[in-house]
Amino acid sequence: MDREHALPLDVESIAAGVGMSAGHFSRSFRAAYGESPYSYLMTRRIERAMSLLRRGDLTVTEVSLAVGCQSLGTFTTRFSELVGMSPGVYRRHMADAVMGLPTLVTREAGRPVRNREAAVPVTVLR
Repeated sequence: MDREHALPLDVESIAAGVGMSAGHFSRSFRAAYGESPYSYLMTRRIERAMSLLRRGDLTVTEVSLAVGCQSLGTFTTRFSELVGMSPGVYRRHMADAVMGLPTLVTREAGRPVRNREAAVPVTVLR
């Protein structure tokens, strides 16, 4: 899924490729990664989209198709949920902001964060 995120992937075909039923694969995947296969795949697609949008030479539609999203609406919705702004706004803000920074820095700093990954305040136990 990481390597071929731009291909049209579905749970049934991935599960068949590893010799499991779709249900068993989904349960095993969630146990191992803490999220559904679809969520994981969309996060990888959004990470790649963020990188392409930072370059600034592709339209949002071109980026959506390049990362394997066939629906611009679904892509925009998921991007906004994970990143906190629409792909167009992200593209405008980030194109100038990251100029000259190493890719490693921009990728790590711009990584999408799901709500459950956000920092939780630590309370002191007595």
